[in-house]
Amino acid sequence: MGRLDGKVAIVTGGASGIGKATVEAFVKEGAKVIISDIADGTKLAEELNTEGDNAIFVKADVTSEEDTKALVKKAVEKFGKLDIVFANAGIGGMKLVHEESFEDWRKVLSVNLDGVFLLNKYAIEQMLKQGTGGSIINNDSIHGFVGKPGVGSYAASKGGVKLLTQTAGIEYGKENIRVNCINPGYIDTPLLKDLDDEMRQSLVDLHPIGRLGRPEEVANAVVFLASDEASFITGTTLLIDGGYTAQ
Repeated sequence: MGRLDGKVAIVTGGASGIGKATVEAFVKEGAKVIISDIADGTKLAEELNTEGDNAIFVKADVTSEEDTKALVKKAVEKFGKLDIVFANAGIGGMKLVHEESFEDWRKVLSVNLDGVFLLNKYAIEQMLKQGTGGSIINNDSIHGFVGKPGVGSYAASKGGVKLLTQTAGIEYGKENIRVNCINPGYIDTPLLKDLDDEMRQSLVDLHPIGRLGRPEEVANAVVFLASDEASFITGTTLLIDGGYTAQ
């Protein structure tokens, strides 16, 4: 018996990194998963379907309202309902405030905040229609708590995700729709693949635990929040940061 047996989940940004690790963990725990990304996740879905109809890939842009509505609709058409959402898709921003163009600012906010809002909105609509509750997990960041030079747009977007999560958790608690967010530190994903050794070590040094996080460590926390083990947890934030924000 898996912790997510009989559940249906959507994971955005599900083709790589934290999203991919979470998709794999969800399937391992018994869930049916809609993998969503702008990159191709067909191969991942095929790998997960070797022992059953466990996953499908749906290409979608999280900044598109129409794509998001279609994504939720596809989940219900394919698997009959929607129980879990992991709003994971996001991009970085690494410029000082006075150096960042308004266009770049809007792009970061559009993906990281608008995209989370849209998926939350349409997932909650579906969960309310079903009347059986659900669990929404938003991928936030340590920079939803603390700043750092060069992350102005990113931190602004993640601060927004944190407060959106808390508000939605309050609004839908009585309908048994739980809304939480995870706040990872720096995780060893493809987003960091272009860093030189010096920059990579500088990120390692920020974490008292002495290393970067692993995608599967974040996925484990997402599985917990998605499961009935977290049934009394909503509107909260879970730091997964190797001690970064404890300093």
